Amino acid sequence: MPKTVKNSVLKAGLLSNGREYLGPVLIAAIFAIGGSIGSIIGPSQLSKITNLITAGIRSNIDVSQVLQITTVLAIIYAVGALMSYGQGWIMATVTQNFTQKLRNQISHKINELPLRYFDTHNEGDTLSRVTNDLDTMGQSLNQSLGTLISAVTLLIGCVVMMTITNGLLSLTAILSVLLGFILTMVIMAKSQRFFTAQQNRLADVSSYTEEMYAGQTVVQTTNNTATVKANFEKLNNHLYDAVWKSQFMSGIMQPLMTFIGNFGYVMVCIVGAVMMLHNQISMGTIVAFMIYVRLFSQPLSQIAQAFSSLQTAQAAMQRVFGFLAEPSETDEAVTDSLDQAQGAVDFEHVQFGYTPEKQIIKDFTVQAKPGQKIAIVGPTGSGKTTTVNLLMRFYAMNAGTIKIDGHDINQLSRAQVREQFDMVLQDAWLFEDTIRNNLIYNQTAVTDEQLDQAIEAVGLTHFIKTLPQGLDTVLNDAVSLSAGQKQLLTIARALIRNAPMLILDEATSSVDTRTEEQLQQAMDKLMQGRTSFVIAHRLSTIKNADVILVVKDGEIIERGNHDALMAANGFYAQMYNSQFTA
Repeated sequence: MPKTVKNSVLKAGLLSNGREYLGPVLIAAIFAIGGSIGSIIGPSQLSKITNLITAGIRSNIDVSQVLQITTVLAIIYAVGALMSYGQGWIMATVTQNFTQKLRNQISHKINELPLRYFDTHNEGDTLSRVTNDLDTMGQSLNQSLGTLISAVTLLIGCVVMMTITNGLLSLTAILSVLLGFILTMVIMAKSQRFFTAQQNRLADVSSYTEEMYAGQTVVQTTNNTATVKANFEKLNNHLYDAVWKSQFMSGIMQPLMTFIGNFGYVMVCIVGAVMMLHNQISMGTIVAFMIYVRLFSQPLSQIAQAFSSLQTAQAAMQRVFGFLAEPSETDEAVTDSLDQAQGAVDFEHVQFGYTPEKQIIKDFTVQAKPGQKIAIVGPTGSGKTTTVNLLMRFYAMNAGTIKIDGHDINQLSRAQVREQFDMVLQDAWLFEDTIRNNLIYNQTAVTDEQLDQAIEAVGLTHFIKTLPQGLDTVLNDAVSLSAGQKQLLTIARALIRNAPMLILDEATSSVDTRTEEQLQQAMDKLMQGRTSFVIAHRLSTIKNADVILVVKDGEIIERGNHDALMAANGFYAQMYNSQFTA
């Protein structure tokens, strides 16, 4: 992402997400200023005490005056401590509310993104933005903003008080420290890329770790652990280099500013000593200035450290706001409505390609009557699943129309279109929840009788009874389910939902032959009266389909029922016979 784009994304994100926190931040600033007042006023009071003690050495010490000043100091420092506590509480609340809001926005954004985004972006990188980047941003802001406000307040106060106390010593302190501060700012500006690289490399490590964890079975069975370790070490070394450089640049700020502060301290002592020898200032003024110089260099060091922390926060913000700036699904021009479909589906000259250069679907035309079972078969990559994704409005067609009961799906809301379908994919997705809640996912008023019928239809009654708590058993690592059992549960979930139309994308691919036969009989009975689209590689499972569409290279090359296609002895017959050839 170009630098100008990054900056505009960052500014837009801060403006849109930070307005409501302006008031609390201003209050925190007031508390920070209050907490710094004691540090600013204190040296002037100590100057008075020192002058009183010096005068007392020559005559008598005014004990009452010393006690009065000491009492004032105690009150000032107590108020300053309370102000600092209030500042810390407010900043922690503001930053955590800010990150919480961003997490919610990211969660909503994930649900708004088109399927195309997930096809082209790494899952681990997206999750890293939700976890690592947001946590880093929150911690950095919490640590740096309060410190920055206090440091700037203390710096301004010190300059004012030093100038009031003695102009020459003030000029000496400012000039001796200013050069080091400018050098620090230059170093920090040059080191921003290291902090950005740190967040990107951290995302790479998180993404790779998640991928290897999910695919650990494949890694072990293929004896590929050595390669996995080598790849991880490579990514880990890249992360180490990025973190080392960023932390090194951050770490040199403190010793650099300490050196500059000590240099200013020495210069003030020298100039102050010369002025005192010439009776131009008192001992109390020198004591006050020695403390002022310490206070003056301290906020400069804190500002440098705060900016270093803010650099980390900025790098994390760029990734977070960059994700939030991703284009959502196009706005829906809803001009029609559909409550309960009858099940007539028409594809009219549909065309689609992920890129303009590569068309996946070419002039796809078919009519499905209510209650028909439409099977779509063909070699891998022919566009079978893509066709279903277009029907569900996961992608937008390049040309053509798809109609449900005569209603153009582009004129309906996505929610209305998807409400008409039950969908079972090749990958069975179950959530860490009870079996009951997985089966009635996002449905209401589902009776136990409906649950029992669906479970019996897919042949899971005995399995459910063997579980410790039956339907209330929580599916987690302690409950071992086979791939086939997971798929049967997802099929049962679709049957319970009982939408007018059904989509099965390799739904029986994870079950054995005996289970497949049992499941097929139950599904044939339950699909009666429902328009069904079945994508299958096992052609034996779609022999009873009303219409079989043979798709190759995005085009329908054959259509008809099983017997007619076998009699034609074409591409379908070749595919079917090849599955039973010894």
